[in-house]
Amino acid sequence: MRQIKNNNDEMNYFSSDFKLGILGGGQLGKMLLTETRKFDITTLVLDPSNEAPAQFGANKFFTGSLMDYETVYQFGKMCDAITIEIENVNLDALDKLEEEGHIVFPSPKTLRLIQNKGKQKDFYVDNNIPTSKHQRFVDLNDLKKSLEKDELEFPFVWKCAQFGYDGNGVKICRSTMDLMNLPEVECIAEEMVPFKNELSVIIARNVKGDVKTYPVVEMEFHPEANQVEYVICPARIDEEVAQLAIETALQVSKAFHHVGLLAVEMFQTENDDILVNEVAPRPHNSGHHTIEASYTSQFENHLRSILNLPLGNTDSKVAGIMVNLVGEEGFSGPVIYENIEKIMAIDGVTPHIYGKKETRPFRKMGHVTIVNEDMTEARKIAEEVKNSIRVISVQ
Repeated sequence: MRQIKNNNDEMNYFSSDFKLGILGGGQLGKMLLTETRKFDITTLVLDPSNEAPAQFGANKFFTGSLMDYETVYQFGKMCDAITIEIENVNLDALDKLEEEGHIVFPSPKTLRLIQNKGKQKDFYVDNNIPTSKHQRFVDLNDLKKSLEKDELEFPFVWKCAQFGYDGNGVKICRSTMDLMNLPEVECIAEEMVPFKNELSVIIARNVKGDVKTYPVVEMEFHPEANQVEYVICPARIDEEVAQLAIETALQVSKAFHHVGLLAVEMFQTENDDILVNEVAPRPHNSGHHTIEASYTSQFENHLRSILNLPLGNTDSKVAGIMVNLVGEEGFSGPVIYENIEKIMAIDGVTPHIYGKKETRPFRKMGHVTIVNEDMTEARKIAEEVKNSIRVISVQ
């Protein structure tokens, strides 16, 4: 007899036969498994790579395509509840599993709106959510025709509609030269908006509709790779701007009716307006600092949300800064973390190594969190960490 309900007919997730499935076994899955281990929740993970970072923390690990209907469906049938750590999964399989009574969060309906960036942008417009102007194109050729007809003007931000991540699939286009080597795929062109800061708010929402927001963070980006270098919490912005960012994120959350985490990335314009850039319905790079800096980490609150448990305290205990560890340019091969002992000697510094054996330029290999009572001191230490540690390989 499977022990999934307790004597009060409530779901019993802890030390029971309940099985949670995670689609995706990357670093987000690995960090989510820290929380399932803490609560003794049986967890199954599916990932296309047999070297996925999450393989060691799961109770059972399966290798297979996340986009293949049959693979995702058969995996899901073994689970009572299914969640994701990456958006690019087969939604038809999740539809079927949901129909058959499996818990699926975020829902396939929510994921359909988010998976395609063109649909996502249209959704903001339809729901009066502030966002930059955009145009959708079936492919690059369609976009070029619009330029020829003067229906589109340089400069603009080109984004592929699907399968982009960590700065891949995004390019600033200032002339026709910038269109060279872009793939012939469905895409969008967004108006370039002058902005002061890139901000993010992570929202946790459970099945009952209880909602909690993490403090606004600011993100500093690498100029070439279009990847986040630093996440700074709390953001160094005026209280009025922070409040507007939280209100806007809550508006987005309400429109999507999501369950789980929703990371809302936003621009603070030169006029201190807030524009929504894009969202992720899962744990997010802009929330990694919460493991050390918050009372409840984003990963624990994602778990609490999808299992309809009470949400944890999202307040920060101290100022937190996250530094992404990415592969250095010019190095590919078995990874070496140079000077890691040096940064570990600094108070308040915690490295997280994701378990990827091979490095390559700009590949996310880990992150380092710096916590300190004093934000200025934390930022100074973060700079020292960034300049000290190198993610390289034997040449």
